[in-house]
Amino acid sequence: MTTVVAQGTFDILHPGHLHYLREAGSMGDELHVILARRSNVTHKEPPILPDTQRREMVDALDPVTEAHLGHESDIFVPIERIDPDVIVLGHDQHHDDDAIRRALADRDIDCEVVRATPHETDEEVLSTGRIIDRICEQRCG
Repeated sequence: MTTVVAQGTFDILHPGHLHYLREAGSMGDELHVILARRSNVTHKEPPILPDTQRREMVDALDPVTEAHLGHESDIFVPIERIDPDVIVLGHDQHHDDDAIRRALADRDIDCEVVRATPHETDEEVLSTGRIIDRICEQRCG
């Protein structure tokens, strides 16, 4: 059995998230998704939705075997527990692939690290931040 991990914030779900999770899920038999805790999101605005609500929404998606909240101080704790064969990073996530590979090797975690492809569509796919901006423009302005 091949175990795959995807990770992210997943604040306001959109088609790009679904594409990422479908693609990650197609790479194995089980897809575990690790959601960043609000307190750990430092590379962008913190999520609007509470941690448990974001986890519940992602857990309900068909490609997902189980959604987990990330560790409060060490992002590799859930990786060690899940022991994946593959970690799939989102195509536009800020992570340094090689740094992740080195950290995994330092912890004797043997798994592949790959990048998902971008969502290809004729329609506009908005990021969570752009969705929030659009809501503010159309409803608050």
